[in-house]
Amino acid sequence: MAGMRITNVADAVKQQPLIPSQQNSVVMMRVKNSQSSGDRHSQSKSMVLQESDFFQIPILRHRRNQSQHSVSGGGASAFELSKAGGKADVVQLCGAIIEWTTEKSSRKNVFQITTYTGNQYLFQADSYSTASLWYNAIRQTIDSSTKAGEGLVLRRANSTENLPRHSSLPGYTSASPITKQRNPLHRRSMNMFGSSKLKHSTSDGSDKSSVKNRLRKFISRRPSMQTLQDKGLIKDRVFGCHLLTLCQRERTTVPRFIQICVNTVNKRGLEVDGIYRVSGNLATVQKLRYIVDQEEDLDLDHPQWEDIHVITGALKMFFRELPEPLFPFCFFQQFVDAITEIKDPKLKVQAMKKLIEQLPKANQDTMKLLFSHLQRVLACSKKNLMSTQSIGIIFGPTLMWPELDTGNMAINMLYQNHIVEFILIKCQDIFNLDRK
Repeated sequence: MAGMRITNVADAVKQQPLIPSQQNSVVMMRVKNSQSSGDRHSQSKSMVLQESDFFQIPILRHRRNQSQHSVSGGGASAFELSKAGGKADVVQLCGAIIEWTTEKSSRKNVFQITTYTGNQYLFQADSYSTASLWYNAIRQTIDSSTKAGEGLVLRRANSTENLPRHSSLPGYTSASPITKQRNPLHRRSMNMFGSSKLKHSTSDGSDKSSVKNRLRKFISRRPSMQTLQDKGLIKDRVFGCHLLTLCQRERTTVPRFIQICVNTVNKRGLEVDGIYRVSGNLATVQKLRYIVDQEEDLDLDHPQWEDIHVITGALKMFFRELPEPLFPFCFFQQFVDAITEIKDPKLKVQAMKKLIEQLPKANQDTMKLLFSHLQRVLACSKKNLMSTQSIGIIFGPTLMWPELDTGNMAINMLYQNHIVEFILIKCQDIFNLDRK
């Protein structure tokens, strides 16, 4: 029959009896070895806590991985677990930690003992009073033995091998180099245990510094944008690209996409009802945008681009997504002042023309192409039902907006609409277009 008894270890200091005088108290115990690789190596054991002069028949055989033990009382600072024909395993209470727990087991009245080697033992009793008596007795024994026996050396039963204390528990001292050389496997086990939750503050700090170092190395070693573009990993976009940059890349003063869209609308969209006012299918517009950004061959005469409103929607999206609008930020207030403060139409035309001539060449040529195209749209107003007011409402906030919305948005929008309307009406004088 297997048995568990309490014995003196290393001539421990005399203490009060560990076991409360209560007969036949049934307690469940689960043992977790710190040298095991996980909880799956823990052992579930049942035992009978009783008076020191009795050895009862083991009970609770309903678990297949349980082994039966009996415990007898006596002045002690350690448990000794033994089986018939097996080696004794000493559970040292000196420097151990005892605490109630509800997370380790679904049962009630469970408390845990953690030795300074890292072994964990769960004790459970059906009666709270029984568990409480054992908890108080063991805690008193741990407190007194820890104070009196901090200098004791823990050895495994029937062995001269020293067991090192864990750094997070009382009485910790560094193991000697000889001990480390003799027990490399145990050293790895204890190092693994040392990185557990009991030392989370130190490990968290080192982990954070390690992550910061890795990020610094990654940022310093990452390739430049130019390198990625040279390798073809990143392609320059068309939508969202600055107008001057795009024109320099394409070696033109008007982006090719604008030229293709304007030519297509001139060819088959001037008489379409609500041209530029009606929105195209957004999914198809985004598909067209993707193809343009990927610099794929674009054929707007393909049947998938049959809807002319998709093309006009993509053209408006191009202007809206410019980092700086077609009317640059620095000229916004000057155009507003010209449209609001100058009352004479001829002087107003001259002021607008002078401001446009001050714009970059790409802005001037793109503006000239767009407004000459909108003039053709306005010429077919009887069929497409588009007026200067409707075109101004559509293209006013699309072609110009302030860098900072500090004023009244409604007033700014009104100025934007009036500026586009005026340039549209007087575009032949402003851009020196041929009259037909």
